[in-house]
Amino acid sequence: MIKSPRHAVAWTALAVALASAPTAVFAQAEDATSSDNAGGQGNDIIVTGTRISVPGLVSSSPVSTTDQEQIKLQSALTIEDFSTKVPQLSGGARQGSQGSDAFGAHVLELRNFGQSRTLVLIDGTRATPFSFRNSIDANSIPASLIKRVDVLTGGAAAVYGADAVAGVVNFVLDDEFEGVKGTATTRLSQHGGAQYGGALTLGTGVGDRGHIVLAMDYTQRDMIRAGDRDWAETPGTTIPSLGGTYTDVASGNTFGYTDAGAFTTSPSATSNISARYPLVSGLKRFNATALYKYEITPDIEVYGRVMYTNVRSTETGTVGATPVALNETVSILESNPYLTDEIHNQLTFVDGAAAVNVSRSLNQIVMYHTDRDTFQAQTGLRGGLTPATNWNIYAQYGRSSESTDITGDGIRNASSGASMFSTIANSTNIFAQDGSLEDALLSDFSSFHRDRDQFVTAANLSGTLDDFLTLPAGPIGFSLGVEYRRETASIDQDSALLNGTTYREGVQAAYRGSFDVAELYGELLVPVLHDIPLIEKFDVGGAYRLSKYDKWGTHGTWKIEANWKVDSNVRLRGTYQRVLRTPNFGEFAGGTSSLAFSSLVTVDRLRPRYGGDPCALGTGDAAQCARFGAPAAGSVDSTAAGYLTGNYYYGGNPDLQPETGHTKTLGAVLTPTFLPGLTATVDWYELDLRGAVGVIQPIAAITSCYITDPSAGNPLCQLVTRNDDGSFRDAYVNNQNLGRILQRGIDIGVTYTLSPDWIPGDGLRLRYQGNIVTSYKIQANATVDAVQCKGTFGATCSSDGTTLVQPDYRHTAGVSWLFDKGLIQFDWQRIGKVRSSAAGSTATISAQNTFDLSASYEFEKGITMTAGIYNLFDKDPPFVSSGGVFNTFPDTYDILGRTIGLSLSARI
Repeated sequence: MIKSPRHAVAWTALAVALASAPTAVFAQAEDATSSDNAGGQGNDIIVTGTRISVPGLVSSSPVSTTDQEQIKLQSALTIEDFSTKVPQLSGGARQGSQGSDAFGAHVLELRNFGQSRTLVLIDGTRATPFSFRNSIDANSIPASLIKRVDVLTGGAAAVYGADAVAGVVNFVLDDEFEGVKGTATTRLSQHGGAQYGGALTLGTGVGDRGHIVLAMDYTQRDMIRAGDRDWAETPGTTIPSLGGTYTDVASGNTFGYTDAGAFTTSPSATSNISARYPLVSGLKRFNATALYKYEITPDIEVYGRVMYTNVRSTETGTVGATPVALNETVSILESNPYLTDEIHNQLTFVDGAAAVNVSRSLNQIVMYHTDRDTFQAQTGLRGGLTPATNWNIYAQYGRSSESTDITGDGIRNASSGASMFSTIANSTNIFAQDGSLEDALLSDFSSFHRDRDQFVTAANLSGTLDDFLTLPAGPIGFSLGVEYRRETASIDQDSALLNGTTYREGVQAAYRGSFDVAELYGELLVPVLHDIPLIEKFDVGGAYRLSKYDKWGTHGTWKIEANWKVDSNVRLRGTYQRVLRTPNFGEFAGGTSSLAFSSLVTVDRLRPRYGGDPCALGTGDAAQCARFGAPAAGSVDSTAAGYLTGNYYYGGNPDLQPETGHTKTLGAVLTPTFLPGLTATVDWYELDLRGAVGVIQPIAAITSCYITDPSAGNPLCQLVTRNDDGSFRDAYVNNQNLGRILQRGIDIGVTYTLSPDWIPGDGLRLRYQGNIVTSYKIQANATVDAVQCKGTFGATCSSDGTTLVQPDYRHTAGVSWLFDKGLIQFDWQRIGKVRSSAAGSTATISAQNTFDLSASYEFEKGITMTAGIYNLFDKDPPFVSSGGVFNTFPDTYDILGRTIGLSLSARI
């Protein structure tokens, strides 16, 4: 076993004879030719989901592509500006994911299968993850340098390794850029909120043997608060009064202050400041990237990339924005210098002191301020071994390092153990509205010091066996390789968070973890038949990867595939694969953290994880409720914070095992000769994952225990415990190998370019990308029935607690009017109707449609302007009465409203 990167490099160097290009650039349905490279690499085709490079090879796996032109038409400053419109990409962490631990990151997620089951690549090799998950911050990839983005929507573990369960997203960068280009871009939301920035790109040849590209991007995004959007107002979201309610214990006299600061003897018990809560996180981002390649000899080329990103974000944290609330009885001395006559007259002093109950929220919301640096450097050598084979060897190192400062929270108890509030009750004006109480009780914490390191080195040999054997149907393609990867992660916390002594943060565990894996892989593509009736070309292929983990033993993944070109009109293709995902650091190494269970009622982001006690609501099975000592129906308000008395525990599990499963695809590519310019793809897929790692949220455990499977032996009942009076005490949501996730569906893609005489200009281009989910079942535990999650919303059917909408239909369709120097484009995005996944609920969300209008025009050579109106008709996101965040689902629906984008670029 290789124990260090230094040993790994030496070990890999021994395998130079096996080296070949591992950088797989995705191809679409039609043939595509790569640029000429050193050592016989010119005109080789590298196709989706394979490392084999054979001239004329086309994809056996379904791939959707977003090209540079479409990215520009979105006035894209970040990946999120265009990726959210790809039908196969579900919610993930976005700019509206307030309260998540992504801290300003944009995390890609395919098919609602969870963030950790989508592998993100840059030019075919792994990008650097940023968190204790294996998630990639897509914001760390410079949008200005992207040539295209390919989405492989079937598993690819045998080719790319673990994590490619739902599929792969590959960002192909423009390493051939020539000249100097500057771009300034802004996106302005009609109802408030702006994003703006610029990019500078330089590219030049290095003599006639090499090339270098340098790029710098800057993006700034303004924070948007809930009050900036009418639909986000939450009148039912209240906190204990900001002015405070003060009750003299002896007399029962109550007094306080209004939110405006006026004294009153009939104070309101609550306030509503939800309009101040962040809806979209503020962001500042800087990228610097260098791509290089140089021909050392006619047969050897050195290449690589260096990428650096700094992201600074401001948002609510994992505990939400809700401010610190006090509810204590303190002793107020008659000599207290801050007692006014109004206050003094309300108090009863005994021996010079009055016992006063204080219920008050502090007037400062909890905010997280995160600074994250991401760095990756890669270098390699590649060339031709023979006219028919290429070799490549590379190594790359990446590191993501971040720190978060928390404001708006404080320490509950002094070192003596006494309440901090009680110790300052007579030295600070606890009745004041001028911020003096906040100054006395609140302090800043430095938290979430997260470091993620990744080292990868690989060697590969690929090409054909033409030097030894040629079949009548064509050359046999092959790829052989070795790869070593080591990853480490650490999270450190402020001592106050480790000990759980703050008001709002609960217990935040610190931990460290690491793993490494050494792998051997190979692929073979065999041409079987060609040029016979109904078979112009028929190929079969396979791949196998053997992975030896230091923590999870040895596992094999494999792929078999077939590609049948019937004639110039029809191509049929299919794949069958075994996939694997190993647990990420948060899952296997994370310590046990906790929040107050009541946070699932008081924190907007966490509300979807709890829906009340079915027994108290009257929807639960009576016998089961009696068996567990639950309160009688209607006897108590189970949605009140006081009903959840204990803690919500979450964390890792060192006994986790890898997830394993199978994926299948079967599709057709249609290029009818009687309709030149038309290409259509239809692909059926199945993703079947067993032993899926995840957590069972309280809403799912409670629903299963008391409604859908009310049996005494239901193991999910033990995940939410009860007090003697029947109220809920603690919830346990530690990671475990659960049951099964199974999804089946159909992807459809159509492009049609036509030039009718009656249309001025260069013609029209029609585009359609759609996803139809025919079945999506989640079985939380092997002892309970699977839940049909197709076309639903809510936490019951969320595979990772992040994406809460599982539509059974999505599409992006558009028409482009082409001109010599530009185009005008109209796009339509549709998300199908969904129903609530909560047991007994009849709530639905109707299908949602949004439209974009954009255009691009080159005024002078090298000077191009792009403009767009996104969400053209200012469609608000759908309103949900429960289970959402800010009355909707920001993980799926557009929350910005009508947005105007403008981009101006100049290139010389």
